[in-house]
Formats: sequence, structure tokens, C-alpha cells
Amino acid sequence: MSGSAKSTKSMAVLTVVVLVIVTAYTAALGSNGWLWFGWVVLGLVTIGMATSRSA
Repeated sequence: MSGSAKSTKSMAVLTVVVLVIVTAYTAALGSNGWLWFGWVVLGLVTIGMATSRSA
């Protein structure tokens, strides 16, 4: 596996882990818009990395 494929997979795993954490935080303490905004940005960066790697 090349370095960029490895980093893209790591970003995907990180994105899923952060989603689980943000969801747990929301369930326990209520919604925080900044957390969700941060997760959306992280998801977009991950998608961008995956797209640029496959292009």
C-alpha cells in the first residue's frame, strides 16, 4: 500500500471515530454546532483526499 493510500485510509478511520465521539457527546450532553461543523469539515477533507488519490 502506498503512503497516500495509507494516509487516506487513516483519515477515513479518524472521520468515523470522530463521528462516533460527536454522536456520543450529543447524546450525553446535547448538541454542539461547532463539533458537527468540525466533523463536516473533516469529512470533506477526507472525501477530497480520496477523490484526489483516485484521480
